[in-house]
Amino acid sequence: MVKQNKLGLIVLDVKNAFLHEDLHDKVYIYQPLGCRDPVYLDYVCNLKKSLYGLKWCFLSQKKYADAIITCASMSSCNSSTTPNDTKSKLGGASSTLCDNPSLFRSLVGALQYLTFTRPDISYPVQRIYLFMDAPMTDQIHALKLVLRYIEGTLDYGLHLYKSPVDTLTSYTDVDWAGCPDTRRSTFGFCVFLGDNLISWSSKHQATIYRSNVEAEYHGLRM
Repeated sequence: MVKQNKLGLIVLDVKNAFLHEDLHDKVYIYQPLGCRDPVYLDYVCNLKKSLYGLKWCFLSQKKYADAIITCASMSSCNSSTTPNDTKSKLGGASSTLCDNPSLFRSLVGALQYLTFTRPDISYPVQRIYLFMDAPMTDQIHALKLVLRYIEGTLDYGLHLYKSPVDTLTSYTDVDWAGCPDTRRSTFGFCVFLGDNLISWSSKHQATIYRSNVEAEYHGLRM
């Protein structure tokens, strides 16, 4: 698809299932399509050859994002210019339980898959995910803010194209003691190959650090 230093880009999509209890019945698994199908393999090879001629590609989950908005019944909501409220910290001590925790968990889980092409929502989604067990009204408001932001940015995605720059560049930051309940910091990073974003993450640090400098230092080590 897009070549950087004669390196091709291959997109892999995997269907998976998570089992949360003991199985009492036999489970039969069939071999994935293409393992022994020469027609399918020829189609994949021809598709790759045609895509390698492109100078750029755009990775988007617009249809999936629109389905999330519809599931949340927020198709006609007012959009937001930011997915994150920087003036307040999410905590579980000063709010009440939400009325529909099942819907909350479903939407947050769906947003995690959306971060595959939307790194701009990785940080707020990670913060909300910490309250999956007992979501409060504050987390509901934070979730709705992310959904309002997505409603206004459905066309967003990742542009990948051939870049004249061939170096790896990394950026990292830490929200020191961002969680008011545990005092843990949230660590995030992104890695660029040339002008193309190729890796990113946002997650809680396992250790509580006494200073921002210490949290930033350990963030660099990760």
